[in-house]
Amino acid sequence: MKKFEEKTISSESIYKGKIIDVRIDDVTLPDGNRSQRELIDHPGAVAIIAITDEGKIVLVEQYRKALEKSIIEIPAGKLEPGEKPEVTAKRELEEETGYQAETLDFVVSYYTSPGFANEIIYVYEARGLSEVEDQLNGDDDEFVELIEVSLEEAMDLINSQRIHDAKTIHAIYYLMLQHKG
Repeated sequence: MKKFEEKTISSESIYKGKIIDVRIDDVTLPDGNRSQRELIDHPGAVAIIAITDEGKIVLVEQYRKALEKSIIEIPAGKLEPGEKPEVTAKRELEEETGYQAETLDFVVSYYTSPGFANEIIYVYEARGLSEVEDQLNGDDDEFVELIEVSLEEAMDLINSQRIHDAKTIHAIYYLMLQHKG
């Protein structure tokens, strides 16, 4: 038995969408009591910390309906069925920024909201960027603007909450640690 395991008694799918599926699980808790869990299934995602030869961080600004505002983020996107995260990272970097990378190195992966979702995000660092001649088209419903900033400018964007998502804040702090090392 796994420590603190909650055993599923039943599971009811309540929504199947393009990006997420939602279900309610009835569970038995470690102490024998019962409870319900509202859970989101997500295919996973990638995020790319793209750095130009001049040391600028490549970011995209886009509107996020859940927040009802635009925020500035590192390029990212969801995994397609059966797609390896590195392949997704290369595709998303090209679609969102028009760049391809000479090197693409895995940095870390983490669960974004483990209290209710199984989404895992794989973070890569991309260097040796060059513009792609025939850029892949992004999603039809995705509108982004490319922004390139210094580490100091990125910190200012965090402080002003223009950068306000975990993956991008994590990426900026990762770069700060690399810069100090």
